[in-house]
Amino acid sequence: MVARLLDEDPEAAYGYSRVALRLASRVAAVREAAGFAAYATQKYGEALAEFRAAKRMTGNIDLWPVMADCERGLGRPEKALDMAGAPEVHKLDKAGQVEMRLVAAGARRDMGQLDAAIVTLQSPELASNSVQPWTARLRYAYADALLAAGREPEAREWFAKAVEADRDGSTDASDRLAELDGVEFMDALAEDEDEGEGEGGDAAEEQKD
Repeated sequence: MVARLLDEDPEAAYGYSRVALRLASRVAAVREAAGFAAYATQKYGEALAEFRAAKRMTGNIDLWPVMADCERGLGRPEKALDMAGAPEVHKLDKAGQVEMRLVAAGARRDMGQLDAAIVTLQSPELASNSVQPWTARLRYAYADALLAAGREPEAREWFAKAVEADRDGSTDASDRLAELDGVEFMDALAEDEDEGEGEGGDAAEEQKD
């Protein structure tokens, strides 16, 4: 239930995770699920505690990037950066290393170090034309950092590249790109409703007449 509800109703997922913890707190998968439920509801202290417990039980370091992001959520970007430079990072698979890079760049931005955030994201994975599950998010983060640094033409280029890689709509890169291009979207349904109300009003007036 936690996995099923996590994206659509994180508060409900969190509620189920608390029940699971009461029933089976010594099961690593339960602690991990509870961590993700707490993370999704921005309870970063709880999430970090659960992730640490799961890591102790399994010895698995896959949770290292999200643990570092919890440190960011707790207002400790320096700690997140320390974790980004730890030996555990070298044990992560490619996806985990990219995730760690995203967290480290976010920590740099938290500290007001925009140029350092941009440099952190510059990597072989960013330069590659191959589209991987992380490509859209990596390109999006790079574009967003460029825009924050006032480098709008470069940001537009990378938002466009993020759109190309974003096959499942995991980012709002297309909206950001349209915003930079000055494109405004109208709600056609709302317009139709307004026109319908106007027509109804006219008809009512005619009936009164």
